[in-house]
Amino acid sequence: MGLKLYLDFLSQPSRAVYLFAKVNRIPFELQRVELFQGQHMTDDFAKVNSLKKVPAMKDGDFTLAESVAILHYLSQKYNTPAHWYPPDLQARARVQEYLSWHADSIRGTFGTPLWLQVLGPHAGIHVPQEKVDRNIASMMQQLEHLEQKFLQDKPFLTGDQISFADLMALEELMQTVYAGFDVFEGRPKLAAWRGRVEAILGEKLCHEVREAICNLCAEPRTLKDIPLAMKEMIKLRLSKIP
Repeated sequence: MGLKLYLDFLSQPSRAVYLFAKVNRIPFELQRVELFQGQHMTDDFAKVNSLKKVPAMKDGDFTLAESVAILHYLSQKYNTPAHWYPPDLQARARVQEYLSWHADSIRGTFGTPLWLQVLGPHAGIHVPQEKVDRNIASMMQQLEHLEQKFLQDKPFLTGDQISFADLMALEELMQTVYAGFDVFEGRPKLAAWRGRVEAILGEKLCHEVREAICNLCAEPRTLKDIPLAMKEMIKLRLSKIP
């Protein structure tokens, strides 16, 4: 009964967990959970995560939800290099500071281009241009905070070495690129940071984990093969975007 990771690569936190496990050579069994097919809503998956969300983890009889908690667990159990989540109190606090801000200001905000410009139209939902413009303006504001408050002139978001913060941030920002809104364009400092993170992760691994989101945006589904309950979920999610 080894480690199992329950992931869908359309999920940004799932990609971050997978990248961390692979780059640190952590042995695990990948359990794919297709969100658009509603597999996260099944009774079987609820036994792993009653919240019915990915990523989720099962290690023997121990189950865990939430990407940051999973990253913490894996780093401690497998004694990964300290730079991911530094033991020094102040260095660790910097990583935690970013992750807390990320949850409020980046997570979800940078997913709006995918929902508004890819999923919405192919779910038959007209999205007013003013809503698109309003969310792009919000993203631009958060990008300013990301560069000025966190990245500054450092190689990585919280210091001289890569950490959980960089993984979580990059995968959230990358989905905007595939949705047709490249947040790195015209931002050389941010683009250089992306290059440093991807150099550590490796081109092959980055391509592997982003292939699903790339394909979705390049050739969006018509949603005709998606269960009705999931179509309604997409509509509900779109309606909640301010």
